[in-house]
Amino acid sequence: MPASPGPGLNQAQQDAVNHLGGPCLVLAGAGSGKTRVITHKIGRLIQAGLAADRIAAITFTNKAAAEMRERAKQLVGRDARKVLICTFHALGVRLLREDGEVLGLKKNFSILDTDDITSLLKDCGSTTDANTARAWQWAISAWKGAGLNAAQALAQAKDDSERTTATIMARYEERLTAYQSVDFDDLIALPLTLLRDHAEVRERWQKQMGHVLVDEYQDTNATQYELLKLLVGSRARFTAVGDDDQSIYGWRGATLDNLKRLPQDYPELRVIALEQNYRSTAGILRAANAVIGPNPKLFPKTLWSDLGEGEPVRVVAADNEDHEAERAVARIQSLRATSQHNEWRDFAILYRANHMARAFEQSLRRAQIPYKVSGGQSFFDRAEIRDLCAWLRLLVNNNDDPAFLRAATTPKRGIGHTTLQQLGNFATQSKLSLFDALFAHSLPSAVNARAIATLHEFGRAVNDLEYRARHTVGYEAARAFLTEWLTDIGYEKHLQDSEESEKLAASRWTNVVDFCDWMAGRCGGQIEDGAGVQVETERKSLLEVVQTIALLSTLSEREQDQNVVTLSTLHAAKGLEWPHVTLVGVNEGLLPFKMEEAAMDLPAEALAQRLQEERRLMYVGITRARNTLAVSWLKRRKKGRDTVPGQPSRFIQEMALDEATVKEDPREKLRALRAEFAQRASEQAAAKAADTP
Repeated sequence: MPASPGPGLNQAQQDAVNHLGGPCLVLAGAGSGKTRVITHKIGRLIQAGLAADRIAAITFTNKAAAEMRERAKQLVGRDARKVLICTFHALGVRLLREDGEVLGLKKNFSILDTDDITSLLKDCGSTTDANTARAWQWAISAWKGAGLNAAQALAQAKDDSERTTATIMARYEERLTAYQSVDFDDLIALPLTLLRDHAEVRERWQKQMGHVLVDEYQDTNATQYELLKLLVGSRARFTAVGDDDQSIYGWRGATLDNLKRLPQDYPELRVIALEQNYRSTAGILRAANAVIGPNPKLFPKTLWSDLGEGEPVRVVAADNEDHEAERAVARIQSLRATSQHNEWRDFAILYRANHMARAFEQSLRRAQIPYKVSGGQSFFDRAEIRDLCAWLRLLVNNNDDPAFLRAATTPKRGIGHTTLQQLGNFATQSKLSLFDALFAHSLPSAVNARAIATLHEFGRAVNDLEYRARHTVGYEAARAFLTEWLTDIGYEKHLQDSEESEKLAASRWTNVVDFCDWMAGRCGGQIEDGAGVQVETERKSLLEVVQTIALLSTLSEREQDQNVVTLSTLHAAKGLEWPHVTLVGVNEGLLPFKMEEAAMDLPAEALAQRLQEERRLMYVGITRARNTLAVSWLKRRKKGRDTVPGQPSRFIQEMALDEATVKEDPREKLRALRAEFAQRASEQAAAKAADTP
């Protein structure tokens, strides 16, 4: 059958799409159309005769998976619904739901969130200090990401601190097993164990996976790489899409060793570089190529663009943080005032660390410019949403003790701390979950009759909800069920009683209503799409939807189509783009981050690797810009409570800009303000004229 990847692909993209017979590495430079390649390759695989349900496309975020799913649907139609497009963690959930029983996991195991894990580690380590528990959590996560269990971590421990943490990890793993629960790292580590140690399961999944595509491959860690190897087997039908120049997550376990290993593990690997950039002007790309140039190259490539030279990259020297914020806001006002096509959503201010956002927020508020802080509090991190999720988690896994404790006490239902402590001691001695302990015949020996009656009432309510949720299918039924449930437990009154401010209580209740409506929508059936048209989607029971809830970090629907300026860390900005970008705080000690201090503690090789990752972070920041880019640095900057002289980052010099053209005219702020005032005056005059009869 002749190759027909679709119109609009350049030669390198076509080569990547048409290579179906073996392992393929697509080096996708920033803005080079990698998502387009992945979706077209899905179409090409289906055209070549591979069943859609034997294709898997793995991404790193739910948002990226949703975008890829929509683009695949537009390209290949209804077959796209059969393609498995999900995150690595969602794939892990699927593996464990289907085959986790051979590891001793029930199908309805729970996935613990960060708060649950912190509480559990406090208990395991007999501490009340959350910072200590979080430090243990970070270390345990790193060990799991490297493929180590508690025993292996203990064997490799270098000092008393690591030995203590490894001992706590062993207790933590025991609790997870007892609670029939996993954490996010387990969603990769346990499927790896499953496929490695159980040949019949491994062979079945390898047969199912006709072709695996992995997006953002450079962000994979050691266990994700091993999981991929076991999924594709000796046939090695996979396409890894990534860019070594955009590897910026080493601090959370991502390793470029995975890219190095590919040609070693797969000698027949086909490497295809996508070098044409469809996002940025030539001037911006020249700066990006110059910055990344000093880094060692695994696979050489040079980005190029035919979008024209564009505006020169500007370098701005600011007196301090407040002055830098004023200059950034003035630039936004100037660009918006001189073009009718620029909206607030076309602008982004990017920085190295979250704490740097404050001055820009204040300046934007003073200028009455709408904005959002990307990477702020997740919708699912709100207390009211965590309350409801605890109840829902308990429905699918009665052994989930953290969920039990939160649900039993929120809203209050007469189950006090003393009762829970007595129940907990009894459950531990009897080796039962808290829920199972409710109905144990010997419970009266530990808890008084009145308290038992209250506990039994709670247990019966949970069982009733579980039964009803299992048989609640479709949007309308789910929405009615959730509304009735909230009324039964008195959650709205609980919020009103908990908050001194009626306005805050009402806002939290709105979040609850939005959450329930969103949950119901995922149950499918006849729902309304964005254009107001009734469409039929796959129907699921509410219980099925609840099983995936811990994987969802944001309600992306809430953030769509906001006409606001974006404030974001460089890490959170990866994968995004804007017409106009201001990259701020580009100082030694900020970007690159504290290299002088690191030089005192790190060996030379580790220091070099850290600097290389910081340089890649600068490269990512530059390549977020489409039309214009300004880079600002501070002459004086805050360091703790002190103010210290600021030095421009070495990366500014590495950009190799033309000094005669890059420095921003200091009068630009005044011109911007005049343009802004003129625009406002014009708008007011037009409004007045429109109101005149």
